[in-house]
Amino acid sequence: MRRVLSVIVLNEHGVLSRISGLFSGRGYNIDSLTVAPVPESEFSRVTIVTSGDEKTIEQIIKQLHKLVPTYKVIDSGEFVEREMVLLKISLSEDFSGLDAILKSCNGSVTHADEKHVVVMALGDAAQVDNFIKVMKKYNPVQIVRSGSVMMEL
Repeated sequence: MRRVLSVIVLNEHGVLSRISGLFSGRGYNIDSLTVAPVPESEFSRVTIVTSGDEKTIEQIIKQLHKLVPTYKVIDSGEFVEREMVLLKISLSEDFSGLDAILKSCNGSVTHADEKHVVVMALGDAAQVDNFIKVMKKYNPVQIVRSGSVMMEL
């Protein structure tokens, strides 16, 4: 079962290392990890996407609470989650239908040069998965996907 955890920690050296150590030391997998400071505060938000059964997730949350610089772990409730994906496509491809795909998937062209076009899409994990599947017909040269970010409502 996929789970998104938002962990508010003190913004100090070594916190990320301790969090990743917690996961690796117990054999838990991190599917995505995003870290950014919380504006105008001494905290950072660590968004972790992981998976496991209910007992495993419960154990991860308990271990995160034990870390000294952890202020709060948000693992349920109403929240907004988003990811971003960039795809580089050669200009030699047939771009018919691309505008319709970009409009339907909250996408846009973010860069173009004499060899490639880079398109971007933003959405939840399922929407980004779908966008990547649809865009495969344009034979992307490179695909880069961000980690999830989440905000509680």
